[in-house]
Amino acid sequence: MTDINEVVKKKQGYTLHIVKTDKYKTNNLVMKMKAPLDQETVTLRGLLPHVMQSSTKTYPNTTKLRTYLDELYGASFFTDLGKKGEYHVISFSVEIANEKFLKDSEPLLEKGLEFMSDVLMNPNVENGQFDEDTVKKEKRNQKVRIQAVYDDKMRYANSRLVEEMCKEERFALHVNGTLDHVDPITPSELYDYYKKVISEDQIDLYVIGDVDVDQVERLCDGLFSLSAREAVNVDTSEVKRKSKENVVKEKQDVKQGKLNMGYRTNTQYGDKDYYALQVFNGIFGGFSHSKLFINVREKASLAYYAASRLESHKGLMMVMSGIEFKNYDQAVGIINEQLEAMKNGDFTDSEIEQTKAVIKNQMLETVDTSRGLIEVLYHNAVSGKQIDLRTWLEEVEKTSKEEIIAAANKVELDTIYFLTGMEE
Repeated sequence: MTDINEVVKKKQGYTLHIVKTDKYKTNNLVMKMKAPLDQETVTLRGLLPHVMQSSTKTYPNTTKLRTYLDELYGASFFTDLGKKGEYHVISFSVEIANEKFLKDSEPLLEKGLEFMSDVLMNPNVENGQFDEDTVKKEKRNQKVRIQAVYDDKMRYANSRLVEEMCKEERFALHVNGTLDHVDPITPSELYDYYKKVISEDQIDLYVIGDVDVDQVERLCDGLFSLSAREAVNVDTSEVKRKSKENVVKEKQDVKQGKLNMGYRTNTQYGDKDYYALQVFNGIFGGFSHSKLFINVREKASLAYYAASRLESHKGLMMVMSGIEFKNYDQAVGIINEQLEAMKNGDFTDSEIEQTKAVIKNQMLETVDTSRGLIEVLYHNAVSGKQIDLRTWLEEVEKTSKEEIIAAANKVELDTIYFLTGMEE
């Protein structure tokens, strides 16, 4: 599925993306809402989508809302929050059966879009504020979500690395906000923030499935009435440069050390060397045949896990590993050696070919699901670049060893974070 026929229509206040494909038995509707990460509003924004998905004016409590979804042949509906570079992204997703495959000719696509419009534009609001009970309940849930990061030490270590590495940068903010900012939020303050979101966010609506493009556009024109807005852009490469790498060690009552190392790749999505960076990461630490996995985990038996991943819209690479407390120096040394090996071209043609094959398979597996396909397409909406899937795969395939070495040599260690035990 390398040819994806994405129809993009600029509407007032939002962009409509339609992909007609008979690959899926369901239709997927996903609303993406993007705004800059902001210290003042990050906790409000972490709470808002959960309040919006709990009830609407039409379905004033969660039971009524979920009962209605069940009536639509068990349609699923959920929300999600994420970061793309310096942006905070809210997602609302509806997956609904395609009426073409049902005996009844109920207009499910139309009802799914009506429901999405209801969630977005008809919130459960009375006298200038969200329903108080809903806000109370979701504030409790938000505190649980924030606390869950602390309890999961792998996630916690990665979150702490980002906080230390990106101090004074928007990217340091957590998607759910901060614990001490949850309780002060009032239903009226949250509604005021909702109005700002609806009038200012970059909104992208994706409709994917075996649909009629003209019908989808006609339905959306009737259902989504949004105000015009200016594009809000922030510098996604804003960096507070350090003169040398920062080392942070934190002690907690843990049984296993978490060694996380953060790098500036100085390459972002859509840059000329972006594809070479993808291959570099695959050879370095992205896959089970990578240098980190083989040298840190298997040969030296230093780590329970060792891997690297990219944040392409921010230009970061994170190395994550779980180690014995006493192995800190040795593990850091071997990880540094693997990066030096990449910078010196100490990798084979077969490693390059194997990595390219895995990257290609991984990408094709991702677009095999409609949700994965939307995530891939959304990279373009976030970055303002237009890279289709076929071009992406071709550029990865033709990446040379020299280009991989050049991308590796732009990678700089920024921060080392080590979560260690009390007795260490």
